[in-house]
Formats: sequence, structure tokens, C-alpha cells
Amino acid sequence: MSGKADSGAMDNSSTASIAPPSLAPPPLALYLHWPFCRAKCPYCDFNSHVATQIDHAAFAAAYRQEMSHMASLYGRGRRLHSLFLGGGTPSLMPPSLVEEIIEMAETLFGFEAGIEITLEANPTSSEANNLAGMVMAGVNRFSLGVQSLEDAGLAFLGREHSAAEALAALDAARQLVSRLSIDLIYARTGQDAAAWRAELQSALSIGLDHMSLYQLTIEPGTGFFTRSRAGETLVASDDLAADLYDMTADMMESAGLPAYEVSNHARAGQESRHNLVYWRAQDWIGVGPGAHGRITDGHARIGTATRRSPQGWLEDVRTKGHGIETEIRDHGDDVLAEPLMMGLRLTEGVDLVTLAQRIGHQDPFTGRNPLLDRDVVERLVALCLLEWRDNARLAVTSKGRLVLNSIIAELLPQP
Repeated sequence: MSGKADSGAMDNSSTASIAPPSLAPPPLALYLHWPFCRAKCPYCDFNSHVATQIDHAAFAAAYRQEMSHMASLYGRGRRLHSLFLGGGTPSLMPPSLVEEIIEMAETLFGFEAGIEITLEANPTSSEANNLAGMVMAGVNRFSLGVQSLEDAGLAFLGREHSAAEALAALDAARQLVSRLSIDLIYARTGQDAAAWRAELQSALSIGLDHMSLYQLTIEPGTGFFTRSRAGETLVASDDLAADLYDMTADMMESAGLPAYEVSNHARAGQESRHNLVYWRAQDWIGVGPGAHGRITDGHARIGTATRRSPQGWLEDVRTKGHGIETEIRDHGDDVLAEPLMMGLRLTEGVDLVTLAQRIGHQDPFTGRNPLLDRDVVERLVALCLLEWRDNARLAVTSKGRLVLNSIIAELLPQP
């Protein structure tokens, strides 16, 4: 997000006037962050903390308070399209707390028919035993952090489960819910094309409808970042990573799970509805330590971020009724950046006419302040990096996906 941030957090008397845009309001999602893990994985830069003792009652009360605050500011009678419990490791939560959270959300917002309620889970034996309780609490979709189906790969990634435990957890989850996804991380050091092909084929043989396949990246502040700075090679070379990406796309397409986003693959109708809210730059509310939210307000976008420290967030919620640390309001070109950066990750691309209307333009290419430079767009199309779909949607080609960041930099207005 960009724009001018308000100084300090909002107080209890803060209000937000969510003016109805010219278009129908987008779907509304709720993200709830559980910040605790048993251990910190060396590749992870998420807001996660290792804790041995957690006051679940205090967190339940704080979630209730902040969710109520967010509903009063941004809910405005809109029902939830999806609910995602992420982390951290939400499968470490007591099912009773998950049930309470889901009931709170339904009471405060209401649910659309067929709402998607996803919980991230690790496939250790103890957490797999929790899955049935999560379904009874209201969860109807799991995202399992498998990360690798090889024990050596799991050890390298610092995971606590074995490949056998992952398969057992997958079997248990499939008996409980019809919608299930796994994460896998590839392009690890020492992993050649044959090794990744075999691992991916093993994953495909399970018969899942959704898989998230991420290339390993080294993020600041992680254990891998420290090791990389010390000279250790942890990721595949750029050329090999590009080859692995192309091979992955081909294998997934052939298996009936084409990419609908750069790293996400699904059978038709099994895409993650919650993540599509992010990638389509629609509306979501973030609750919990370090959670982010984005809400449409007329032609502007409101961005919220809560305090990252779990104890600091608890204290803020207790004293102020919420943990919001910053609120940012974007206008014009700052609003344009988000749907372009996120939407071009999607195979469906970006509807430029609708996008122009959302941020107050009459047309993508004409007028005093056009949305985009037509010459730049057509040059990228001529280079086979972008393509037009259905005359109005601008999408990245398979060739363009490999240089997506450069394409976005070309498209965005220069300061």
C-alpha cells in the first residue's frame, strides 16, 4: 500500500464513511490471524511467534472486540463471502476457540450462502487429530502446509512432520472435507528437474483439486536469510528455477489443474475464493496481530494494519477496543497499483474498463488522465508479454509471467 498514513492508531470514536461506489460493492472477506507456532521455519517471514503458554480466553475476548470494531467501521450490513484463519499455525488453536470465532463472525456480519471457511493446518500427528474438531466448529476447507513429500526436503525446510505424517494427515482431511489444498515449496538447492518432477507427480497422484506451488525465496529476517548472507546456497539457480516453473505449469495443466494464479493451481470451480478476493483487489477485513485489511470507499481504498506483537495487540484491544496501528487512504494512481500488481498474477487478467470506473476514470486509455499508456500496453502485447482476452481483459502470457515485476513497473505511472 502507498499513500499518507495517519499518525498513530485510531481511537474508539473513529468512524469511516464507506461511500457506495458507482459499481456494486465487491465481495467482503474476513482474515483472522493466529500468531503462534511450535517452531519458526527458516524460510518463513510471516508474523509468527513461538510460545509455550497462551491465554486462549484473552485472545477470544480480543478477537471478539476487534471483530466488532471492524464490523462497525467497515461491515455496513455486508455479508461475508469467505473467512480465512491463517497464521502462524491456526491448527494449534483449540477447536472451541475456532467455533467461537466462526460464531462471532456470523453474528456480526452474517454469511453468504455457501461461505468458504478455510483453516491453515500443519500435518503433524497431533494437529491432524484436531481436524475433526475444526470441521465440527464450522471449517469447510483446509490448507495443509505439507511443503515437501520427501523427508530430506522437510528436514531442509525445518518442518516438524515427516512425509508419512503428511500423507496420513491428507487422508484424514479428505475424509472430513471436500475442499482441500496443499502447499509445496520447490526450487530448493540440490533439487534438479528429475527430483521435482517425481515429487510433483507423487503429489498429483493423491488426486487433490487445489495445490499451491511456491518457489523458495529468501526473505529478510528469516533463518535462511542469515545463512544466505553467510554464503550458503539455498535456492536453485535462476535458469533452473525458470525451467522448473515451466515444467510445473505443463504438468499441472496436463493433470487438469491449470494455474489460475502464478503459484496456484486448481480444477475448475475449486479455486480459493478467499485468495481470489486478494488477487482481484476486492474487500477484506484483517483481525488479529499483524493482520492487514483493504476496503473500498468510493473511488478510494482504505488500508489497515494492526500491531504485530501479540501481547502489544492484546493490550491495545483491551484499552482501545482495537489493535489498528495504521490506516492509509489511497487515491488515484495509488489505487491503480494494487489491482494491477495482484490482478496480473491471475490467468483471467484484469478488466481494465471496470478498473477504470472503480478509480474514477471514464476509460482506460482516453481522457485528460488516462488509466494506462496505450503505447506501453501495445508494445508489451507485441513482445508477447501481455495479451488481450475478451477485448477488455489484459492478461500476462506464460512468457510474461517470468518477468511479471518488470511488466508491472512498465505499466504503472512513473512519479
